[in-house]
Amino acid sequence: MKAVVLLVSLCGLVHGLYRVDPLVSIKGGLIRGVLSSEGYAQFLGVPYAVVDESNPFGASIPHPGFDSVFEAYESNVCPQVNNNVAVGTLDCLTLNIYVPSVATTKNLLPVMVWIHGGQFSRGSADNSGGSPKFLVRNDVIVVGINYRLGAYGFMCLDHPEVPGNQGLKDQVLALRWINENIEAFGGNPKEITIFGESAGGMSVNLHLLSSYEKLFQRAIIQSGPAYTHIWAGEHQNELPIKLAEELDFNTTDVSEALEYLATIDAHTLIKAANDLNKGFSFQGNNILTVPCIETEFEGVDHFITEHPRNIVSPKLKNTPVIIGYNDNEAAPAAELSTEDYYKTFDFGDHLSLEFNFGDEANEANDVVKHFYIGGEEISEDVKLDLADFAADFHFGYPTQRVVDQLLQNGATNVYRYVFSYSGGRNIMKLALNLTSTGAAHADELGYLFDYEYFGEATPEDQIVIDRMTAIWTNFAKFGNPTPETSELLPVKWEPVTKTNQPYLDINQDLSLGARPYHERMAFLGPILQIVWKVPGLILKMKKMFLLYELYRLDSKPNERQRCRTNI
Repeated sequence: MKAVVLLVSLCGLVHGLYRVDPLVSIKGGLIRGVLSSEGYAQFLGVPYAVVDESNPFGASIPHPGFDSVFEAYESNVCPQVNNNVAVGTLDCLTLNIYVPSVATTKNLLPVMVWIHGGQFSRGSADNSGGSPKFLVRNDVIVVGINYRLGAYGFMCLDHPEVPGNQGLKDQVLALRWINENIEAFGGNPKEITIFGESAGGMSVNLHLLSSYEKLFQRAIIQSGPAYTHIWAGEHQNELPIKLAEELDFNTTDVSEALEYLATIDAHTLIKAANDLNKGFSFQGNNILTVPCIETEFEGVDHFITEHPRNIVSPKLKNTPVIIGYNDNEAAPAAELSTEDYYKTFDFGDHLSLEFNFGDEANEANDVVKHFYIGGEEISEDVKLDLADFAADFHFGYPTQRVVDQLLQNGATNVYRYVFSYSGGRNIMKLALNLTSTGAAHADELGYLFDYEYFGEATPEDQIVIDRMTAIWTNFAKFGNPTPETSELLPVKWEPVTKTNQPYLDINQDLSLGARPYHERMAFLGPILQIVWKVPGLILKMKKMFLLYELYRLDSKPNERQRCRTNI
């Protein structure tokens, strides 16, 4: 497709070329945007697909285009529940496109496609009001994707009409639209980086594993490894029946339930699904809102049909990847948990998600308990240790496994990081009034995106903003986050190998380390994997830890030695 960039008005020349202005022509018609106060163009709410009204839980359809100029002035959100209020519309499969003034069809810029987080149940392309201006200033085009959430996006059935992962398939349609049309905005379709945090990061990881064609060149996974234990949902064929029952429609037939649910107002349905899910939740995760391993049906497109650990894909070898997480991911659990949380906390609940110890489950629970908290009782006194375990088990260890999988598949450009900066723009800590050290889950977003309620950045925060956005956009441009060192980026970030796994610690200063939390990762990974496979070994290991605990108490009676290795 040869697209033509049109001009609303003459706005000057950039190196002898007209810069992109807010009216763009693509194959599907004309799109008019607005100029931001920062000088870049914004095209908000640009549709890339439509939901099938007869089956809003199934595959979406590419958008047919426009008969008149589409005015891309406002963003929107997909149906979700925020603060116990249902919001959004099914007319939500849209993109927000942010274009620097230097972009033209003769000066194509790299493209960074943002996939938002929110447990696959909330969030939107505008990243909850976060402006991408920090990234756009580095001469990249930023595109945010809206995709279906909750019951509409992630109802997973053993049924050809709703096989699962519809939200991820929406993302595929969005990426296809971007590949076909972004050149009209001054973007290079051969230099597309997908990046996302939490559920968005997991989406990025799953795109590396999916059965679809490759629609991007680079990937950044922020606190969202696909090996985490919250996503691999199984088919729940009773869910549409239970959801229909929640809405006073009784049936035992899945197809009949789906047909009824398709007629229900989106706000009514998403609120009912949210209420229903409260009874199904485990470890705080909503089973209606997670990706799943799909059943293959003839003539039905699928996204992923086997567990990530079993997938071999050329995308794993040929795609440069940045992957990492924050150093205090589980800070909210550590600071906000009630006494009831500690009374009911069980290491085994977590372990059973990954390991099957059978008759030795109690012994395994004791071994892990001794590793993290020694002989202490589970209480608020060991909240930091429990937070370490939760972060390790749900972020650190899964990240290590993703890195290992990439290396096993021949990847040579994989970069690891840990974000540990605690400043004035740490989103989660500020929102929840957390006082712990380091960076909690999602805290890095305040240094990639600008939120109005932060105001002007302090000098300390600004240097972290400048460094992080330079690193991310360097990667989008060159596939290398530090192609050369400078005063801003004084450290050369090296990729991992099978024998050497450096990581970048992103703090007030940048520094390189080797294998983050390596003792804890070695315990959760190889040690537990071996113990699981060798009957009786877990009991011997339990005895070893009991002896070690006695030694620790005897050698340092006034100091409880926590088994934690800091960066």
